[in-house]
Amino acid sequence: MTGLEEERAYVERCRTGLRRMLDGARLNVIVGEQVAGDRYSAERLGRHLKSLAKELGELPDGPPFFGRLDFGRGADAGDHGGQRYYIGRRHISGDSGEPPVVIDWRAPVSRIFYQAGAADPQGVSVRRRFGWAGTTLTGFEDERLELGEDLGSASRIMAAEIERPRVGPMRDIVATIQPEQDRLVRAGLEESICVQGAPGTGKTAVGLHRAAYLLYAHRDRLQRAGVLVLGPNRAFLGYISAVLPALGEVDVEQTTVDELLARAPLATTGKRAGDGAVVRLAADTGTAAAIKHDARMAVVLRRALYERVRKPTRPISVPDGSYRWRVPEEDLRRIVDDTRREALPYAVGRERVISRTVEALRRHAEARGATPNAVWTRKMGRAVTPFVDEVWPAARPEEVVAGLLGDPAVLARAAAGVLTEEEQAAILWTRPPRSYRSAKWSAADLVLIDEVAGLLERPARYGHVIVDEAQDLSPMQCRAVARRSAHGSITVLGDLAQGTTPWAARDWREHLAHLGKPEGQVVALTTGFRVPAAVVELANRLLPALDVEVPLTRSFRADGRLRVRQVPDPQAAVVAAVREALEYEGSIAVIAADTHTDDLTTALEKEGVPVTGPATLGAATRVAIVPATLAKGLEFDHVIVAEPAAIAEAEPRGLNRLYVALTRAVSRLDILHTHPLPFPPAR
Repeated sequence: MTGLEEERAYVERCRTGLRRMLDGARLNVIVGEQVAGDRYSAERLGRHLKSLAKELGELPDGPPFFGRLDFGRGADAGDHGGQRYYIGRRHISGDSGEPPVVIDWRAPVSRIFYQAGAADPQGVSVRRRFGWAGTTLTGFEDERLELGEDLGSASRIMAAEIERPRVGPMRDIVATIQPEQDRLVRAGLEESICVQGAPGTGKTAVGLHRAAYLLYAHRDRLQRAGVLVLGPNRAFLGYISAVLPALGEVDVEQTTVDELLARAPLATTGKRAGDGAVVRLAADTGTAAAIKHDARMAVVLRRALYERVRKPTRPISVPDGSYRWRVPEEDLRRIVDDTRREALPYAVGRERVISRTVEALRRHAEARGATPNAVWTRKMGRAVTPFVDEVWPAARPEEVVAGLLGDPAVLARAAAGVLTEEEQAAILWTRPPRSYRSAKWSAADLVLIDEVAGLLERPARYGHVIVDEAQDLSPMQCRAVARRSAHGSITVLGDLAQGTTPWAARDWREHLAHLGKPEGQVVALTTGFRVPAAVVELANRLLPALDVEVPLTRSFRADGRLRVRQVPDPQAAVVAAVREALEYEGSIAVIAADTHTDDLTTALEKEGVPVTGPATLGAATRVAIVPATLAKGLEFDHVIVAEPAAIAEAEPRGLNRLYVALTRAVSRLDILHTHPLPFPPAR
């Protein structure tokens, strides 16, 4: 039997092991239902067993392993001396009493697969990489590390995997993780990391693989606290949606910042979208949105909320049978002042004022020989509520924001010395609603509402939050993320050069401070694995015009093609370029200014070319028409950028948007233009 035949036989052994694991998990669900114990324990066991069976049943039918480690018998091999391990996307058990047939890529020993090299073999004699065509093992490649063989970028199998045509959603990169990426993926749970990643450097993949690794290494803690992945838009989330399930993680929450902020039920519009998000009925001017997203609004909102707190102006007297219990004004003032100094969430502070006032009444009652019980305490709590409503009134986030934006006097007091009169006028509602319940909210208003909600009471928190395209978050959005990760860690992924919002970050240190992690480590990834050298060189020429300090990118790849053509008829040129691209394998995207996409769609469909939009990436249709504003984070084998000048001129940071569009290609890039190019020509 040849080496390839032996490995194929091992593939069948692995698949048998997977079937055995699934059958065992399903049997355990049945047996677990009969296990005696208290209801809580039985429910927890049942949920665990059903979750395991579901996870195994939903595993994609892919290669069971991608690598192999053969350890030598030297002292540097340690406990692994003479051992052989197959490395795959998930653990596969052996027969009863036998070692596993595949080791999970996240296991401690698997780290050696990514980190070992000729300079530091770490006890490995041979590292083997496997090539696959779908689920068929096609070959393997050995690196004899103990003899100084380390293929690195010359690895034929690794290069083929990196350059494989990009069809459908994003794939995992477990077979090609580089040492610098692996160090970020396996960083400790307590570490907050910011990855400045140029296009194609794998920053998104690093973040998703870190989520999978942390869930493996800290399963109990993170299953309780949860892991949250935040992306820039729904198209992006759809594109990355298959990565974590492929790695065996199906319970990670993935959403956008806007959707996260729009979840809380607001008694304002009475209308909700199908996914439960609040329907937004208003739009801000660019100036108003920028002010509302500014960190100074946190000060204004806090003032507006705590302006409601008043000093007591009279004592209270509460009847209790034949007695009346009295609390002097100075004692009440002390209660309110002490509570304010404790800087508690507003709603907690209100409850604290109630309980302390009741406690003052209790002391009077006990001094008279009474023995207050729970019923008496509840009765007194109800009796003092009218007083507390005067000095520390209950508040709703929407009510506070509506009161601020709808009343120029309230806004002037809260914003004094913080916002200029012009800025106040820009955010003031011109037609205030009769009630906050009938208010029409903008996207920026939801950020303000969330800030006030965080002042009222602490939101649900996550054990780890991963924020992709983080450079586009405003300071106020960063504060919303920080509230949800106050006792956890975060992974921040982004590229300052790709910042396209008016408030996009220009410095990661300042951004990390807004995210509540000023001590976070900033690491730059500068090797583009998915973007060809010709595209990287073009993108690097655009960097000086973007007014950000980021390192130049270098490409792992020498392949790829770049063509720049001036054409008299852009629509006809796009149709011709798409027809040519269809002769190659892989996905195709036409990226254009948002106002041009409808005409390009019509032109292609008129010529019999079926197209789809970014929301349905991965469908059977190979050609996508992508508005430039939705291209961020996506990748395609062949990209056609139509009229770059229109993209650059469409918004204040249009050159940054164009930089994004130009770096979406992983094989071929065509630039078609009628107007002069807004970037430097090739040197």
